[in-house]
Amino acid sequence: MADPLTFPPALVIAAPHSGSGKTTVTAGLIAALVARGLRVAPFKVGPDYIDPSLLAQAAGRPCHNLDVWMLGEAGALASFARRSRGADLAVIEGVMGLFDGVTGDDDTSSAAHVARLLDAAVVLVLDARAMARTAAAVVHGLSTFDPRVNVAGVIFNRVGSPTHAAMLREAVEQRTAVRVLGSLPRDERLTLPERHLGLVPAAEQDAAAWVAAVRAAVEAGVDVDALLALAQARPRQMAFSFDEQADQRSFRPAQPPPAERPVVAVARDEAFSFLYPDNLELLEEAGAELAFFSPLRDVGLPEGCAALILAGGFPELYAAQLAANVAMRAAIAAAATAGMPIYAECGGLMYLCEALVDPTGAVHPMCGVLPGRSVMTARLTLGYRLARAPHDNWLWRAGETVRGHEFHYSIWQKPDQALEPAYTLLPVHYQKEARPDGAQVGNIIASYLHLHFLAKPELAARLVQAARAWSCAAGAHVIYGETSHEPIRQSENR
Repeated sequence: MADPLTFPPALVIAAPHSGSGKTTVTAGLIAALVARGLRVAPFKVGPDYIDPSLLAQAAGRPCHNLDVWMLGEAGALASFARRSRGADLAVIEGVMGLFDGVTGDDDTSSAAHVARLLDAAVVLVLDARAMARTAAAVVHGLSTFDPRVNVAGVIFNRVGSPTHAAMLREAVEQRTAVRVLGSLPRDERLTLPERHLGLVPAAEQDAAAWVAAVRAAVEAGVDVDALLALAQARPRQMAFSFDEQADQRSFRPAQPPPAERPVVAVARDEAFSFLYPDNLELLEEAGAELAFFSPLRDVGLPEGCAALILAGGFPELYAAQLAANVAMRAAIAAAATAGMPIYAECGGLMYLCEALVDPTGAVHPMCGVLPGRSVMTARLTLGYRLARAPHDNWLWRAGETVRGHEFHYSIWQKPDQALEPAYTLLPVHYQKEARPDGAQVGNIIASYLHLHFLAKPELAARLVQAARAWSCAAGAHVIYGETSHEPIRQSENR
């Protein structure tokens, strides 16, 4: 066994509930630390794509997810150790409220769970609107609820005036041992735009201007030196040990010769942005050459691509533009007909259907390789899922299980014709009955399930192997069209 893991100092930024301002404070703090010349490793607790895009903008490096339910404690620790190596500090944004986990009586995968796992100090972000002395009661409750969680500091958000800030500080310092680290004012420039799945991703807004504004607010109102001291006061060496050599082998398959590196096309633009950096890195480590393209703007797939990934995002907001790009829809249909391996999650499934019905009720033609249409509804479907593979295919072996999550407002209205399901979703937590999910049509595997490949790293290797096999067997007989394709290696941006 290797020596115990040595981590950089770490802070978990948490709150009593969603909407308190965790992302604002976390991004501002990261940007302020980077401006001091520190190397900051950003992380986000739980399944999320949007907040990490904003934290990555602040840090100037990818933000990785720490999801204990999907990865397990050992997997989350190993991921944290790998992604924080060489950093001066890790800053971790929590999820929902501090103790909100998988169920009402279990805080698995919560910010508190991650803080205990890393023995990291917790800094609370408290939305102090319409609140004064009661702030002390909230801080007292959160700091004493679980003695194993070190709630060391609090930052007040949306404070109305210096007098209001002074009242809050006085109350908390009088009744708790939690250190008051400062406050941020009510300021519309610090407020992020939101939509039906949460905040607007960095790619769809002027994220750089917002990061500059929140950095200035943090530098003006928060004791950054005290925050650093809280992080550095925690132990940096953990008792948890693992065989790092074996772990590296499981995450880094042997690299094939350059001539054998198949091109995997990955949709990435405003409509398709829900991509875990870990998934992309694992694909590269398994031997793929990643080629990013835009279904919104490009008129064909990347030249020579041998597999296609259509991730989630917001196709419903760009449905008219996607429908208008007839050349791209035809190229994807041609690839599907030719048997190219295609992996689609959520928004990718919606794009592959015959049509998409947007929130206004307008119907937009899509790629037409899956029967039926996706329809936006007012009902949110979300939660962790345990999926079992019902049969063998290029990605799965029958009977294998994987953990993932759902988060969508649309439904797939498909005809009664029998389709092979992509998965069987098993009873877990609040889901009481097993049910089929998604479909496999030819070499297309599509569902609403989002997967984190670190939960099952062999998925990346299988996808790359399927691309290599298809390329050898089929040759380049798909018409790719014109793209702005430029191969991008994720390792260059770590």
